[in-house]
Amino acid sequence: MPLALVFGASGQIGRALLEAAPAAGWRVRALARSDVDIFDVGAVAAATAANSPDAIVNAAAYTAVDRAETDEAQAMRVNAEAPGTFAAAAAAAEIPFVHLSTDYVFDGTSRVPYKEADPVAPLNVYGRTKRAGEIAAYRAGGRCVILRTSWVFAPWGNNFVRTVLRLARERPELRIVDDQRGAPTGAEDIAKTIFRILDRLSGADVGNRTGLFHYQGRPPTTWADFAEAALDEAAAFGHPRPKLVRIPTSEYPTPAKRPANGILDCARIARDFDVTPPDWRPALARAVRGLLESL
Repeated sequence: MPLALVFGASGQIGRALLEAAPAAGWRVRALARSDVDIFDVGAVAAATAANSPDAIVNAAAYTAVDRAETDEAQAMRVNAEAPGTFAAAAAAAEIPFVHLSTDYVFDGTSRVPYKEADPVAPLNVYGRTKRAGEIAAYRAGGRCVILRTSWVFAPWGNNFVRTVLRLARERPELRIVDDQRGAPTGAEDIAKTIFRILDRLSGADVGNRTGLFHYQGRPPTTWADFAEAALDEAAAFGHPRPKLVRIPTSEYPTPAKRPANGILDCARIARDFDVTPPDWRPALARAVRGLLESL
């Protein structure tokens, strides 16, 4: 079986890649930051040479959106410098590279889903650093796919669903923003899609299957509706069901400004990789069950 070298093994998507690999016909060599200095070009090149992978996947990211506002230097190192290093190693080894990005590269003012070619205008440091990572990965050349996704959740790790379930145990009422629209995306679905992409990029007929692609769950929703769905799933297991109050963004100020619309047009990935955006609700059901066991 082919081998994928995965950086960022301890995150939501890194773990999902480990779990999805056998069924996808891949092996994974997962490297955490304790295994290799992701900012050291020589160390990354050495790790690549030592493992002789058939592909590299970057699942490492600085995802603390609000903290990034006062920690821009570190966010830039993780989200922009490291991806460029990984992409260069993949290009030098002549193997495919997949890098994960975000809907936060857009300003959220569009009234229609964003296409890959639409102008970017990040509203916050996190979005700017992720856009810089896209550029760095692209400039390295090679068989590179940059996968923009959104609202990632899993049965493990820190995510919106875990936060909602934890707060449901602590508070009789939850106030959740209802005027930011986007689409939740299960880490497990993302992992399966990455392996499908790698299968195509590893073949002889790569064609134009490189560059930017959008991938997120369906249907579009709001944070409040997403929270409602998570609470409904958890209530079936006897979890507390607090009152949910829908509020505008103006009533929940945060250090980082969020886009009002993060809905992505996923037509290109459907056309080039035969990948259909998944319904996020089955993944949510699995995530709730897994998270309840760990809370």
